[in-house]
Amino acid sequence: MPLYPVYTLYPITIDHARGVWLWDDQDRCYLDMYGGHAVISIGHTHPHYVNRLTGQLAKIGFYSNSVRIPQQEELADRLERASEKQGYQLFLCSSGAEANENALKLASFHTGRKDVISFSGAFHGRTALAVALTDNPAIVAPVNQTPHAVQLPFNDPQALHDYFQKNGDTVAAVIVEGIQGVGGIHEASAEFLQAIRQCCDTYGAVFIADSVQCGYGRSGKFFAHDHAGIQADIYTMAKGMGNGFPVAGILAAPHFKGKIGQLGTTFGGNHLACVAALAVLEVMEKEKLQENVLREGNYLKQQLQTIPGLEKVRGRGLMLGFDLPDHWRDLRKNLLFENQVFTGEAKPNTIRLLPSLAIQRSEIDFFLEQLRKTIEQLPIAGS
Repeated sequence: MPLYPVYTLYPITIDHARGVWLWDDQDRCYLDMYGGHAVISIGHTHPHYVNRLTGQLAKIGFYSNSVRIPQQEELADRLERASEKQGYQLFLCSSGAEANENALKLASFHTGRKDVISFSGAFHGRTALAVALTDNPAIVAPVNQTPHAVQLPFNDPQALHDYFQKNGDTVAAVIVEGIQGVGGIHEASAEFLQAIRQCCDTYGAVFIADSVQCGYGRSGKFFAHDHAGIQADIYTMAKGMGNGFPVAGILAAPHFKGKIGQLGTTFGGNHLACVAALAVLEVMEKEKLQENVLREGNYLKQQLQTIPGLEKVRGRGLMLGFDLPDHWRDLRKNLLFENQVFTGEAKPNTIRLLPSLAIQRSEIDFFLEQLRKTIEQLPIAGS
């Protein structure tokens, strides 16, 4: 049986990994500056993470949400301390798209309204309403199309105010990434996020902070939206939450009142998922990874800004991007196949860097050395 062909696959088979390093089945070593779409938060096969998961698996790996699972309560308490979102409530699920779907559903239940605002460049997932709110028509199937998905310009407070003045009583929610990932590492300005908060307060809409990729300490704060000094009504999380184990969730503000059966999930919040998420938070706290993100992210960004030819270096913490001139469009491919460095991309010519939050200075310096070496091998403009 063939695999359904929806992925572009590199001819590389990863056999094992440790920290920010990967080894293929030919024992070639690669530096991982992408972490599988920002998923690897504390490093591949971190010993504490491995021990926590294997220890839990030896007891019980899964049972449904029909019984009390103490690990869920422990995770909720740790998340409250780590995120500093006192009084918020945790609902657990399994993926970022699922987290956003549940956040949108909760917003609609809460307001009794149907319309949702997202923004140009957004990526919120590939399911139902999440994909309808994603700025990529190629992945929106006819069944996903809805008049209730409204797209406005990103980082344009005036356009937002104008829309609310005309249609505010129909808006259930506004959903926005603190830093757009798939869209190319574009940060929502503090002014823009504050305008969303103001409009939602004025018109009774729900502010959903999509922190699936930009959350969990990747920006140097627990949620990237925190840099704007605002509080969202709902935060969505996934990616780095489980360091590779499928776990996601939403944090809902105290004014949301849950009802039995309102939301549900089969796999969300199972024993293994909770222990994976707990292990990540434990390592983040013990190894002071948010401080590491600020220190090493600032260093990496500053160094990238000194490399001639890299355009519009941007982002926060360890969520960074830069644009390439067209004659360097093969940079990412050459980095991988000639110098064994994994990076990410965004169309048309953006490189995305999303390494482990635990990356060290020596590893960043190694990346910069390989990047400069790759650039030296690229063609000169006009040649």
